[in-house]
This record gives sequence, C-alpha cells and structure tokens, in this order.
Amino acid sequence: MSTYLISCGGTGGHLSPGIALAEGLAARGHAAVLLISHKRVDARLVEKYPHLRFERIPGSPFTLKPAGLFSFVVSQSRGFFFSMKLVRALRPAGIVGFGGFTTAAIIVAGKLCGVPVALHEANRIPGRAIRLLGRLARRVYLPPGVTIAGVRSSAVRHVGLPVRKEISRQYQQEARRRLGLEPNQKVLAIFGGSQGATVLNDWARRELPLLAAGGIQLYCVTGMGKGAAEVMTLKSQGGVPVKAVFVPFCDQVADLLSASDLVVARAGAGSIAELIRCGTPSVVVPYPHAADNHQQANADYFAQQGGGVVVEQSDLLALSREVRGLIFDEARLQELRKNLQAMDRADPLDLILADFEILTSRVGVVREAEPTVA
Repeated sequence: MSTYLISCGGTGGHLSPGIALAEGLAARGHAAVLLISHKRVDARLVEKYPHLRFERIPGSPFTLKPAGLFSFVVSQSRGFFFSMKLVRALRPAGIVGFGGFTTAAIIVAGKLCGVPVALHEANRIPGRAIRLLGRLARRVYLPPGVTIAGVRSSAVRHVGLPVRKEISRQYQQEARRRLGLEPNQKVLAIFGGSQGATVLNDWARRELPLLAAGGIQLYCVTGMGKGAAEVMTLKSQGGVPVKAVFVPFCDQVADLLSASDLVVARAGAGSIAELIRCGTPSVVVPYPHAADNHQQANADYFAQQGGGVVVEQSDLLALSREVRGLIFDEARLQELRKNLQAMDRADPLDLILADFEILTSRVGVVREAEPTVA
C-alpha cells in the first residue's frame, strides 16, 4: 500500500475533487492524507468523511495589501516547514495539488524531497498557484484545450474534474422527499458554490412571490455566514401551498441537483462538474470578480457545449426571464439534459488514478501514459 498527499483546502471547488481522489485511491488499496485549510467551509465539509484522514496546513491567500502580504509570507513559511516535516515522516509515493493557497508549500517540499508531484486545474483559465508551480510537476492535469506557458506538453494530460462518488443522479421524487419538498411541484435551486452568492440569494428572495405564485418551489443554498436556515410556505395562484427553503450549507448535493428542474449557479468548475454528473439543466451566472475572470471562461465553454445558459450578473432581469421561461419549457430542458449526458462521457477520476499510479510507480523508470481527453 502506498500513501499519497492531496492538497485541496480553501474552497469546496478544491476540497470536493480532493475527497473524490482520496476515495478513489482508497478503493485501489492506497492511503491518502488530505491537506486542508483552517477555513470554516473546510471544517464543515470534512465532517461527512470520518473515514478519511485530514491535516490542516498553515497558509493564507495572497494579497498585495501590506498586512495581508505579511500574513501570507509568515503563514506560507510555516506551511513549508510543516510540509517538509510531513513529507519526511510519511514518505509519500506522490503528491497532488488542486491549487489555491494550500498548494505551494507541499508541492515545493515534495519536489525538494524527490517525490513525484502532480497538479490539477479545473478552470478554463489556470489559477496563479498552478501557473507558478507547473514547471515543478511531473504531471499537470488540465481541461481539454487548455495549456500553460512554460509547462512541457509531455507533462500535460487533458481531463475533467473528479467528482465525489456520492454525486450521481437520483430519482427526482425521492430526492425531493428527502429534502422535505413536495414531490410533484417544480423545483428551482440556487447554488452559489461553497461560499454562497449574496447577489443570487437576494435575487431569490425578490423573486420568491412570483415563483411561488407559479407553483415553483425554491431551495436556496445561501452560504455559511449568510443567514440561518429558514423554511417558508407560500401560496400559488390556485391557493396550493408552495415551499421555499433557505439553508447556509447543503451536504445533500446529489439530492438537491436531482430534485431540481433547473438550477441557478455560479460558474465554478466544481459546480459545473456536479451539474454535468447529475444531468441538471442550469442558468449559470459567472462571478465577475473571480481571479482572471475564470468563471466567465468556464461559463462560455459550458454554454458552447450546450450544457446550460449564461446570464451576466449585471443583468438580473434577464435571469428572471430565463428562469421563468426555461423551467416550464420541457422540450428545451430535455435538450439540455441530453447535452449534459454527452458531456459526462468519461470519468476523469478513473483516468487520473490510472495515470498517476503509473507516474508514481517506484519500480523501474516512470512510464508515460498516452494523453487522454475526457
């Protein structure tokens, strides 16, 4: 049995694929240690996985503000010494980094100790950590068609984002019952990612009377720290009770996406991958202040593949029109579901596991797998 280190903390978009990879390694007889941040979202998500081992690595996001920059340098230095100690103690067969501020220290430590390291980037525009560390990695997993300057082509494999094994399509009516929703009424979900999206939360509350009047149930994941859980019952135009649920966090993602006729979501790579896996039509609203505007690039590619509709945050009237028009247009919804099914044609997790096992083999010379597009 080999041990692997997986750096995946800071956001749900990093942690979720890290968990997927750890569970995939465990299924193949390996052990994995997941390096996460001290943020609340990490602590909340890992509660569901007591069978996995997590270690909190020192670190903080990069910023040019003097106080924040000082904190970044100090915490990254602590993270580096923590990483060196961990690598020397565990002697891992390989290290995988999913980006973000928890990745740099462990990748540099692994490289210095001669451990094979790999990086995974799920966004159409690679993040700062992946761009800077790409030259140190023996393997860089990137979305189809994406490249990074300075990273040799032989090190690149084009694959999608690993999705946790429990994220799969469920029977819609049963999923609705598990969420406390009426099985035979339409459902609209607001899914702003692990941090939530205040703009979308506010939009949902403004639209709530009209949605309820049309017999549409609402399930809004607001994000931690953005209000307490709340369940309301309104009336449709015909006087039928219609539920609206606001929760700060949802660890029943498969149920939520399966229960929904339509989802309004941010365009993070993790959210899009889960929408694809569950085959749920969506209207994606890219976060306009995301680093390098990467959510816009994700959304545009997603729409080009026929997976969903893109609406800009600056045009919430268009969002209202799209939602009301699309949620009752069964022919269009079915077309989107068909396209999503076609986009889910290969499992990135299996491709990454097979390739990484070869890459980190301790026997003989490392063999190079043929590039695979997922």
